[in-house]
Amino acid sequence: MISTKKKSFFGRMTERLEDVFFSRPTPDEDMLEELEDVLISSDIGMDTTMKIIDSLRDRIRMDRLKDAGDVREAIKEIVRDMVDKGERLALCPETPLFIMMIGVNGVGKTTSIAKLAHRLKNEGKSVLLVAADTFRAAAAEQLTIWSERVDVPIIKHKEGADPSAVIFDGCAAAKARGVDVIICDTAGRLQNKKNLMAELAKMNKVIDREFAGAARETLLVVDATTGKNAVSQAMEFNDAAELTGIILTKLDGTAKGGIVVTIADELDLPVKYIGLGEGMDDLEPFDPQSFAESIFEG
Repeated sequence: MISTKKKSFFGRMTERLEDVFFSRPTPDEDMLEELEDVLISSDIGMDTTMKIIDSLRDRIRMDRLKDAGDVREAIKEIVRDMVDKGERLALCPETPLFIMMIGVNGVGKTTSIAKLAHRLKNEGKSVLLVAADTFRAAAAEQLTIWSERVDVPIIKHKEGADPSAVIFDGCAAAKARGVDVIICDTAGRLQNKKNLMAELAKMNKVIDREFAGAARETLLVVDATTGKNAVSQAMEFNDAAELTGIILTKLDGTAKGGIVVTIADELDLPVKYIGLGEGMDDLEPFDPQSFAESIFEG
């Protein structure tokens, strides 16, 4: 079942694709040109769009596709395969999972942390929050409010404290409590890549020392409504932080969900969760099949 919210963020894109398939019942170059225009205008980057169209052209020729319905199924499979990186959260039964959350102000990082904690808690995992973004004003206070709403414990220090010291205390608390998942609110600045890399390396070194062999995720939270800027931002952070995945927020506020395809293709990174609303349950695991179905649902 594809949720109404998932349908809504592709509404206009889906309608335009169906217009192409309706007006061009037989595949030809005119159909491919119109499909190309729709994809590019839906925040799928030029390079990624050309990969899709070239693959589709090959499928039309090799599989001898004869009608628009066949083309729809072919492009659906191409997009699904492009966004499916085959990776989910590294939840290991033997060791705790540390999730390092990164993201600039305004992308929904704090609320995504709360929603992820809520989801994992409902899945039966014990969760601990660590407020290690100590240089952003009131970051720890905001995360504390969310920790109370979700009813999960939090470790924090005063504003301006050494982030690695907060991580150290978080490790100690996680050990004492036997926590399954530790979600660390970390750096949200990219003015100086070297500083960011050094800060994250120091925090990871603490985790390595305190929890040798622990599973690790470094997830970047990006705002889907910023379009191509989200891709550029993800590229910059990936260079500095060696990301393992993306959380894409605010998909409920845009009909340009094609940004998912661009991020997956250009960065070769899995989109692990998508934010589809303001509610606690509106952070959903990314499902490539459902995603493709929701674009080409006609």
